[in-house]
Amino acid sequence: MESNTLILTLIATAAGLSAALLAWLIGHSMASVRPEDRSYKDPPPLAMRLLWWPIQWIGQHLGPRLGTGKSVRTLQLKLRQAGLDYTLDPAQFIASRIVSAFVATALLWWAVSSFDGLPIGAGGVDAARRYIATGTYLQAMAIGALLGWFYPAIWLKDRIALRRRELLRMMPFFLDIITLCVEAGLNMHGAIAQAVAKGPQGTVREEFQRVLRDVRAGKARTESLRDMAERLNEPGVTQFVMAVIQAERMGMNLGPVLRAQADQQRSERFLRAEKLAMEAPVKMLLPLIAFIFPCTFIVLLFPIAMKFINTGL
Repeated sequence: MESNTLILTLIATAAGLSAALLAWLIGHSMASVRPEDRSYKDPPPLAMRLLWWPIQWIGQHLGPRLGTGKSVRTLQLKLRQAGLDYTLDPAQFIASRIVSAFVATALLWWAVSSFDGLPIGAGGVDAARRYIATGTYLQAMAIGALLGWFYPAIWLKDRIALRRRELLRMMPFFLDIITLCVEAGLNMHGAIAQAVAKGPQGTVREEFQRVLRDVRAGKARTESLRDMAERLNEPGVTQFVMAVIQAERMGMNLGPVLRAQADQQRSERFLRAEKLAMEAPVKMLLPLIAFIFPCTFIVLLFPIAMKFINTGL
């Protein structure tokens, strides 16, 4: 009995020391998180703001280990195309995926446990039930981890696509405002400032605001416009930027150049709309064959089939 008591005491002491060491390591790691200067950065999205402390903690420990490989540069380019390069860095985005995986795992575990009403007792039946319940929990946690890991990447891809659609839709309108201001006698900087002040909220306004912010910070306007074209990675924007830079270098009048760019982008927008309208019947063909035609045939043939059955044929 004394030996068993001694063994249990040693096990409890070792467990307590391990828990204390783990708590000390976590506390030391938390205390080592440096406060981030976000005075020049944009606020993160709402979901990330709610979980910003663990994202920042994991990101600071993960950042030095990422390096500057191809995958990091690709992620940085995607963040730039999504308009998040002044909001997140690659380490923080990967940290958000890790935190999202943990949160989704915990939520699915809670959801499964809330529906788990199996009684647990002695016997082979209860042991089998516990085994099945354990497998269900593990499957739910694995599914939650996968969903949480892939959701930020899917959200980033959707944000890039949404910004691109909004850019193609609103760019001709902003070019019209800039053209009118230039033809009225303003320079290019003043025309962009008027477009930002009078234009609607959206991707194009944010990008032109960033151009003005870079110019106020001391960067040349041509370089700021090139950075905007690189961020957006859209042929229409790149063509507009190159046309403006070339016209300024050659001393040409910017009014006709901007008018031609606005007309061209507006015609391209109409062509894209016509293309989507022509693709609509092809995209509707599969739902039509798979869902609408069977229901139509069932409604038409059911009375005939019932009539044959009632007449004994």
